[in-house]
Formats: sequence, structure tokens, C-alpha cells
Amino acid sequence: MVAAISTNFAKRLYPALDAADKETCRPDFGIALYPGHMRENTSKDFELNPYIPVTKQTPPTFLLQAEDDPIDTVKNSLVYYGALRKVGVPVEMHLYAHGGHGFGLRRTKFPIRGWAQLVETWLATIGMISE
Repeated sequence: MVAAISTNFAKRLYPALDAADKETCRPDFGIALYPGHMRENTSKDFELNPYIPVTKQTPPTFLLQAEDDPIDTVKNSLVYYGALRKVGVPVEMHLYAHGGHGFGLRRTKFPIRGWAQLVETWLATIGMISE
């Protein structure tokens, strides 16, 4: 969902009704944890899904994934990272060996539990929050 919103913001789904609807829908940043559906359903493992049209206008993105995620493989994060880098979008990616899928903010014995602090640091480096 984060990737879809970050890349499909230019086309409105309804006519503008007031001044608020004339504001941009582009997010200031994206934080994608264990993204899915990033790859084309073909034999090409690292081809981006065409419904995720990455451009230079895609906002800065933070990616986080556990390599042992049984639902959304790490290839999803890798292909999105590659697409963002290719067009020059600032992107930071963190991959962890363990954490599975759906780890969220719950406490675990794995280092992935510290991801929220990484996001906070990243938000400061891109100027979204003060350090």
C-alpha cells in the first residue's frame, strides 16, 4: 500500500470539490515494512510490478524487511530499492536475517525489534523531524 500511494499520487480518483482537493496528494515520505506485490508475475525475478510506477517524484522511502519473511520475500524490497535508486529517489533499506512477517512493534529476541528507532533517525536525516 505504501508503494502504491507513493507512486500513484498524481491521478485523482474524483473531481476537485474545494481548495483542499487542489493540494498535492504526494506523500512527503514512505515507510514500507515487508512490502509485497512489488514484482511482476513473470519469470523475471527482479522486474518491478507495472502498477508501481516509480519516478523521480516518488517520495524518499525507508524499506525494512526480514529475510526469513514467509509471506513477502525479500525480493520485493530488493526490486523496489533498485527501482528507486535507478531514478534517484533517496532510499534507505534495512534487511534483517530474522523477524518473519508482521513483526510490527512487538518485542522479539531479534535485532529487528529496533527498527522504529532507525525510522526516527531516518526521518531526522531527511528533515521531517528535528534531531
